Amino acid sequence: MKPKTLAVGAVAAAAAIALAAPAQADDYDYVFKQTVNGFGIYQPQDQLAWLAKIGCDRIGRGVDRDAYASANFLQRNLPRGTTQGQAFQFLGAAIDHYCPDAAGFLQQAGV
Repeated sequence: MKPKTLAVGAVAAAAAIALAAPAQADDYDYVFKQTVNGFGIYQPQDQLAWLAKIGCDRIGRGVDRDAYASANFLQRNLPRGTTQGQAFQFLGAAIDHYCPDAAGFLQQAGV
């Protein structure tokens, strides 16, 4: 195989992978959006996913001392009128979808 043909093939393969990843992320974010819509929380899909990922990041970096602090942060950043219960539901869904290794964080709160 000629080096030029090999390079073109490698670029095409890389482009296919790069284009597939966002589509998969969008599908996963869509599932998350549908989940939290079931809790009565409505925002654009990208905003919901972004907030969930920030919540996971805060848990991972130890910013929130417990699940109550995390839910409080989320409640302040979710649409006006979001209840504490909905914020905990959102937190649980965020952990389930984006940082399942943090499941113990929510369990420690006894929620």
